[in-house]
Amino acid sequence: MITLIKSLLVNITILFSFTYNANVLFPFKEKQEASLKHKITYGLVASFGALLCMLYPIETLGETHFDLRMIAILIVTIYAGLLSGSMVLGCVIIFRYFIGGPYVIVGIAVSVLAFVIGIVFRKFLLKTQYKLMVSTLIFLIHALFYIAIITVFIPILHLPFYFTYFTVFYFTFLALVFIIEHLVRTNKQIEEMVYLDKLNMVGQMAASIAHEIRNPLATVRGFIQHLSEDTKDEQLKKYSPLILTELDRTNKIITDYLSVAKPSEFQLSTLNLENVIGDCVDLLSPFASYSGTSILFHDSGTHYIKGDEDHMKQAIMNVIKNGIESIEDHGEISITLKEDSFPHSILITISDTGKGMTGDELKKIGLPFYTTKTKGTGLGSMVTNKLVREMGGMIEYESELNKGTVVKIRLPLISKAETSDRA
Repeated sequence: MITLIKSLLVNITILFSFTYNANVLFPFKEKQEASLKHKITYGLVASFGALLCMLYPIETLGETHFDLRMIAILIVTIYAGLLSGSMVLGCVIIFRYFIGGPYVIVGIAVSVLAFVIGIVFRKFLLKTQYKLMVSTLIFLIHALFYIAIITVFIPILHLPFYFTYFTVFYFTFLALVFIIEHLVRTNKQIEEMVYLDKLNMVGQMAASIAHEIRNPLATVRGFIQHLSEDTKDEQLKKYSPLILTELDRTNKIITDYLSVAKPSEFQLSTLNLENVIGDCVDLLSPFASYSGTSILFHDSGTHYIKGDEDHMKQAIMNVIKNGIESIEDHGEISITLKEDSFPHSILITISDTGKGMTGDELKKIGLPFYTTKTKGTGLGSMVTNKLVREMGGMIEYESELNKGTVVKIRLPLISKAETSDRA
């Protein structure tokens, strides 16, 4: 029994080590399709880890070759996809064939089983919020077939082996899922820290130059307006409206800069989220109708958050307005709310049927001066992201070219007890 556990501990160490090393090479990211280079790298790292596990099998079970290579196949197939999983499976099958012995076919069969289970349940695990529960289900289904195969073809195994091996298998598989999800969240937090540094940089620039630019702009605008009223110069009369428009546009850019830069004070209060979103929909419905777009708000009860009403409305209206402007002909904006008990939060999903964005465009959303609109300043999304974060929330963007964009805003909910106390 000690030898069995010792071999499994070596396998566990190998799997954990290679998981962290893979994250160092190419950090794990949520809901982002890995590039071909990333998939091949994940496949090679996992293959090396699986082969090392096979070099340290349980040595007290005759000519059998039990180890934890199936976990490597399962994990990489689920998180990296078909190509990476196929690479690991191919390496494992070849190596197992060269090891030989009377149970070669059984060893290959259980490896293929792990790959098939990973492919079948991949989307289910990646989409669900209950990762550990689904991971347990995947383990139970895999273990059921695994035990059935080895019970029929390897009669020398006893109950203590089954208990020890599959207990270790379960907790190792669960631990790896937990570690990967934790690394995904950590990588996301690091990206947000970098993003906040960019916000601070923009803020410092804005604070130093905004007022200095605004004063001469106001003077120039006043003189242009005054001269265009009394002049007989047809050229000046013709182009003065354009000059004034561009001056106003420049002033708007400075205003957006200041919205990012200055730490505006929040008037925190308990907000009825449905009422806030309803007001935003009412305000933007005329603009949407003029653009041939309908706004559908799916009300789902009453939810309360702690925040600033004006800032909350500004953030929601920015997202809806961006969606309307992305629709070239007729389209639809859909707003839904979904409560999440763990953590206690509300998910606001705003989706449109607009032109969507490419993967490269999606990565740049929220960066200073980046916009997909011909007349945009590139600061609207940046302001929205800042406002949501200052209210303790998170914002995510998903988009597909020619299919539309989905914006997800997650905000902490206030419990009924807190709401009644404030009332």
